[in-house]
Amino acid sequence: MSGSKCTRLGGPLVKQVLESVDSVLFDCDGVIWRGDQAIPGAAQVINLLKENGKKVFFVTNNSTKTRKMYADKMNTLGFDATEEEVFGTAYCSAMYLKTVCKVEGKVYLVGSNAMKQELEAVGIQQTGVGPDLISGKQLDWANVPLDADVKAVVVGFDEHFSYMKLNRALQYLSQPGCLFVGTNRDTRLPLEGGKAVPGTGCLLKAVETAAQRQAETVGKPNHFMFDCVASQYGIDPNRCLMVGDRLDTDIMLGSNCGLKTLLTLTGVSTVADAEAHQKSGCAERQGMVPDYYVDSIADLLPALQG
Repeated sequence: MSGSKCTRLGGPLVKQVLESVDSVLFDCDGVIWRGDQAIPGAAQVINLLKENGKKVFFVTNNSTKTRKMYADKMNTLGFDATEEEVFGTAYCSAMYLKTVCKVEGKVYLVGSNAMKQELEAVGIQQTGVGPDLISGKQLDWANVPLDADVKAVVVGFDEHFSYMKLNRALQYLSQPGCLFVGTNRDTRLPLEGGKAVPGTGCLLKAVETAAQRQAETVGKPNHFMFDCVASQYGIDPNRCLMVGDRLDTDIMLGSNCGLKTLLTLTGVSTVADAEAHQKSGCAERQGMVPDYYVDSIADLLPALQG
């Protein structure tokens, strides 16, 4: 392989890389846990990084949990984590609407209860969470009742997604000045045993297609996800490592923000995927090639214990 990209991280190199960074960003599912099981050794790695004076943060595109729900899950699995270290798209979307969009008014939310809670925590009211049931006789779809205070449509993961919600989102987005924000564009969520379910990206694409508008997205690989952490904690991108299992979100985020990148092979992407991107000669695909890879983040343990 050409260049120094996609190097297996092992031996003395581990210590060298860890000494070159002050902060480490971890994706969650596929990196530190799979489903409800911690990756063996992951909790020790996180806890030892902190003992060694590193700042550790968790960045996830999952919009179905609040920061507190994530911290509680981590603590149950043996990780030393606080909710202030968690940056999920439910929280980051709320921050984006408040700090970047400076939204005045309500949000029409195609999303989860966790997103509702994170929006309300920063003082933004929402409408739309939960099923939007069709009642009565044949509807005049183009004239469904709308809330006059809605000034933005936000799309995250919504298990109650329906034609009614899609239509309502379109009607709001047809109004002048209505903002349009999506949590992330992941189209598939891989599960154990090679199965998968549709991701938020499918719902967002449906709303974009109906509204004939592009949403601003907040999650990885978008720069804002890192900015959200960096602005609060004064992180130097040159001394930060992004650890993830997906090349198109985690590694791309690191590349977009000038971070060192580490792919762990306990989740979605493989070394073969990274090599295919590297050989492609396509500039955008080069951003999906990690600097380093490990079989599991447990491979960092010997350097941290030494």
